[in-house]
Amino acid sequence: MLVIGRKPGESVVIDDKITVKVVKSEDGHLRLAIDAPREISITRGELYEQSND
Repeated sequence: MLVIGRKPGESVVIDDKITVKVVKSEDGHLRLAIDAPREISITRGELYEQSND
């Protein structure tokens, strides 16, 4: 697992196809913007874990 710090306005690019950008960060809460091709499924972690229990 890669752990990386990002500030609002900064992003991470995965495999030249997915961009994850921090759009807001305050009081321990983050807002992320994810830009990915339509064929890539994006699921919140807690929902993913529920479906795999």
